Amino acid sequence: MIYIACDHGGLELKAAIIKALAAKGEQVTDLGTNTPDSVDYPDYGFAVAENAVKNAAKGIVICKTGVGMSMCANKVKGARCALCTSVDMARLCREHNNANVLALGASNTDIATALAMVEAFVSTEFAGGRHAGRVDKITRYEESHG
Repeated sequence: MIYIACDHGGLELKAAIIKALAAKGEQVTDLGTNTPDSVDYPDYGFAVAENAVKNAAKGIVICKTGVGMSMCANKVKGARCALCTSVDMARLCREHNNANVLALGASNTDIATALAMVEAFVSTEFAGGRHAGRVDKITRYEESHG
């Protein structure tokens, strides 16, 4: 399962991502927004991250820059959201950091690059090994300071 949401600035990119994921047979849940009317992006960033954590799934959040959505998603305990601007970043955030939410900026990422980043994010597994101890350190910090 992949949860996805955007604010009013990410509608076109979100629609393209949903279409591409559905074509690959991925199960996608669209948590909004579905209108060009101005909305509060935190509502959507929190919703995706909460669902990704609760259901041991992946999430994708989109706003104009990706910054606001990534900040919101990372406030959810258990979420590891990565704002990515390249395919390599999208692959490595999964492989090395076990990211469970991908943040994208609709105004600074063309659709083809975004789709390639989503493919890398969805298809890459966490490498574990030396990276597992580092991710565990983040989790322990979050649990003791959250």
